[in-house]
Formats: sequence, structure tokens, C-alpha cells
Amino acid sequence: MAGNAKADAAKRVEEYIEKIHYSERYSDDEYEYRHVILPKPLFKMIPKQFFSPDNSGVLRLLTEEEWRGIGITQSLGWEHYEVHAPEPHVLLFRRPKNYVPPQQQQLLNGRGAAKPTRKK
Repeated sequence: MAGNAKADAAKRVEEYIEKIHYSERYSDDEYEYRHVILPKPLFKMIPKQFFSPDNSGVLRLLTEEEWRGIGITQSLGWEHYEVHAPEPHVLLFRRPKNYVPPQQQQLLNGRGAAKPTRKK
């Protein structure tokens, strides 16, 4: 029965993850931004250590590994940079305008490009 409860919980988490809302991107001169709205039931399942230690119910700033771990999926370069206490289930992200992922940057700079090899 315990295995069944875990399977049901995992299924619910997957359903909540599918309902995460990603805003359109918007920008200023330096950054592009977006906000991510978590379904409230998913927000309630986030581990306690991800929250501010002051018991305000607000998330602390999360690392990329942490926000990806709760089901947020975005391209590379996004940083969780701000929390909004009145709506703690809304996470604010930014990344430098015209961001180029490190691997792509190496290719643009002519480094890291793999040379074709021939079988002998």
C-alpha cells in the first residue's frame, strides 16, 4: 500500500509540473526576464529547506539545480533573482540580454570545436 501512495504522489507532482506557467520574456537594457508561476499544490510540496529561515513562507533564492529539481524547465542561463512575498508561488528569473551558453560561446570563439577524425 505504501508503494501505491508513493506512485500516486509522484503522479500528482507530474500533473502539477505540467501546469507550471512560464511568462513571455521581457527585457530592459541589461537583462531579459520572465516569471514562473507554480501551481499552489506544487508550491506546498517544496522542501522546507528551500524557504527563507524567517518562517515567512517565502522561498529563498534558489540555485539552478534546486529550481530544476522542483520541475521548472528553462533554457540555460536563467537565474532566480527575486522573490515576491505577496505571491510566494511566483518566481522571478533573469539572464543577461543576448545570453550565449558557454559551449556555444566556445564554438563561436573557435575553441572547443571537435576536429573530425578518420577511421584507419
